[in-house]
Amino acid sequence: MHTLIAQGLRKRYGDLHALDGFDLHVGPGVIHGLLGPNGAGKTTAVKALATLIDLDGGTARVAGFDVRTQARQVRRSIGLIGQNAAVDEILGGRQNLVMFGRLYGLGKADARARADDLLATFGLAGAADRAVSTYSGGMRRRLDIAAGLILTPAVLFLDEPTTGLDPRGRNEVWTGVREIAARGTTVLLTTQYLDEADQLAARISVVDHGKVIAEGSPDELKRRVGGDRVTFTVRENAAEIARRLGAETDEDSRITVEVTTDLIDVVRTLDGLGARPTDLRLRRPTLDEVFLHLTAKESVR
Repeated sequence: MHTLIAQGLRKRYGDLHALDGFDLHVGPGVIHGLLGPNGAGKTTAVKALATLIDLDGGTARVAGFDVRTQARQVRRSIGLIGQNAAVDEILGGRQNLVMFGRLYGLGKADARARADDLLATFGLAGAADRAVSTYSGGMRRRLDIAAGLILTPAVLFLDEPTTGLDPRGRNEVWTGVREIAARGTTVLLTTQYLDEADQLAARISVVDHGKVIAEGSPDELKRRVGGDRVTFTVRENAAEIARRLGAETDEDSRITVEVTTDLIDVVRTLDGLGARPTDLRLRRPTLDEVFLHLTAKESVR
């Protein structure tokens, strides 16, 4: 059973087709990444699934509810975290979460209990009574995400959650997002950071021109641009060794060959050729390469 289902979504703004047959299927408790260049349709898709805009065509269900005919039920089932923090910097962390709990209709005791639970989950209990203005960027972002989880949504939409954060802050947010999914919430993550999607997402949809052009796990997508590669340097006979391997060598006698078998087989082959490699490294394709490969192909169609 899928928590998010979108089929043939269409949304047009004048001559611009923001969504042009957008499809998406996401299972429960999964972190699913949406990747794509600016203007690809990622934000429009999230807005449509969160019932913030009307669709021109297609169907979508979120947590079992139709986004068109059951918008109220959808809104009760989701959390939506945008790029800008929604918390009050004058208030403390606990005060913010209790306030959100009260706004969502929780009683005082329940709101405070939920706030304390979320503060512990996101590692903010020690700073619960400090003004948010004293928080680091990563702490503020974690508090912002916690505020979106007051009612334990079935689906959490995260739009660029770590924009502007330093590496420590990004890691703090990543830890919190993993905890959310581990507790059963489905996370739809839009991000410009491909390493972020690689770290967090079990599945990724690459979006361009308003539709999904590729979908799979990070490893599945990486295999689309070739297998693993071994790069090594030899002190002599580099050109001959490269020729016999069907590879190329650069001016520094560095050879790169695609691995179609186990790494140990590559080493044995090199030994059979009399090669004595130095600085041997195994490198896998990155999501950056996948992204550039897929979006470049789409742009020339």
